[in-house]
Amino acid sequence: MDFSRRDWILATAALWPEIVAAQKVGPAAFQYLDRQTAAEIAALIEQIIPSDDTPGAREAGVIYFIDRALTTFAKDQREAYRAGMLEMQAKRTALFPDSQSIAMLTEPRQIELLQSMEGSNFFQLLRFHTLAGFLGNPSYGGNRDRVGWKVIGFDHQMAYQPPFGYYDREANANKGPR
Repeated sequence: MDFSRRDWILATAALWPEIVAAQKVGPAAFQYLDRQTAAEIAALIEQIIPSDDTPGAREAGVIYFIDRALTTFAKDQREAYRAGMLEMQAKRTALFPDSQSIAMLTEPRQIELLQSMEGSNFFQLLRFHTLAGFLGNPSYGGNRDRVGWKVIGFDHQMAYQPPFGYYDREANANKGPR
């Protein structure tokens, strides 16, 4: 059966709403974290790398990196997150008894809460995952649109050339005569 351009346009027009809907990018679904826990963690990581005149953890989608990490390579750290968030919530209640959640705290209070937990193992883990999600390869779920790389001036290329000069001289000197 031969299709004319007119037939193709009519068939495409009938599918247009489905095509447009498929191209819409909405928030990714969480695989491990529930929405409330994700909001609490997001509030914390957005203070570790805040959005100001440059993109921060929110724009890089670091919360999605953490969620993905907890379903893949960091499965063994789920308990650390569960216990760490319980500790963080207990500290929030102690510091701000009138508060309901970390996400609803003002930015200065969120920063105060983080500073009070800086020495904890959970804070160290959370900070590491925040930085990894901000600067890591986007294929791991974070660094959306390579914003972290843009902030540090990293130019992603398909192939990289080694630096020439001193390093090459040193490498050739170690080879000896042939």
